[in-house]
Amino acid sequence: GEGNQVPGGLVELDAAGNFVRAADAADPVDPELRAYSVTPIPRIDRGLPCVAGSRSTRDDLVSRGLRRKDIEVIPNGVDLQTYRPDAGVERFPEPTLLYMGRLKRYKRVDLVIRAVARLRDQGVPARLLVAGKGDHRDALEREARKLGLGDDRVRFLGFVPDDDKVELLRRSWVHVLTSPKEGWGIVNLEAAACGTPTVASDSPGLRDSVRDGSTGYLVPHGDVEVLADRLRTLLQTPDLRERMANEALEFAAGFGWDASARAMEAFLQGVVQGG
Repeated sequence: GEGNQVPGGLVELDAAGNFVRAADAADPVDPELRAYSVTPIPRIDRGLPCVAGSRSTRDDLVSRGLRRKDIEVIPNGVDLQTYRPDAGVERFPEPTLLYMGRLKRYKRVDLVIRAVARLRDQGVPARLLVAGKGDHRDALEREARKLGLGDDRVRFLGFVPDDDKVELLRRSWVHVLTSPKEGWGIVNLEAAACGTPTVASDSPGLRDSVRDGSTGYLVPHGDVEVLADRLRTLLQTPDLRERMANEALEFAAGFGWDASARAMEAFLQGVVQGG
């Protein structure tokens, strides 16, 4: 009933007290987020202490029935021994953007491709490297061709091994991620740990892993004009990129696995002592 509905109208309580998706024809969920189904949270699980990987994930769990006070936010760590700058590795000589991740429709890599086309039309030299595999690659390649973007503007690298992944993060000028929702956006932190700023959608998860104006920029999700504007600003302003690179390194330093392990140990000790 209406009295049992969670704010936002996305889920409701069934007769057993479980949260399930509301059967509402006027579903307010953004179509891009439909890939993220609402997992029922059984009554038996509510009230138990749990861990979320980001503030956005915590907020999502609260919206689905968990109590905020029961959720500890402990971000996933980054291997700072692997993801770090290397003085012997230089940036690409040409202005280079990098997307790294799965090629799925909901990742919205098409937004980045369209931004690159906009930069070309504005006379801004920039190329995009797309590192990763997935079932949306063919559609993305078609989009690039439709926009008249050749290999000199958009290159699809396919799967890259870990060593190449680190080198790409070190050599690229800017990392880009435009998903409508992520749990944390770990690759944003991996880029930061390599001294590479990120331009990302201002969406759940990504806004936790990018400090707007400090380690990169957050842009309204789906706004290609603003996305291209922020990319152009970074590509054409070396002093700004250097400042953001330094602040990204400082930010990422707080997310090593040692820090995550200590936080988890403290959380578990608190659960045992409180139990």
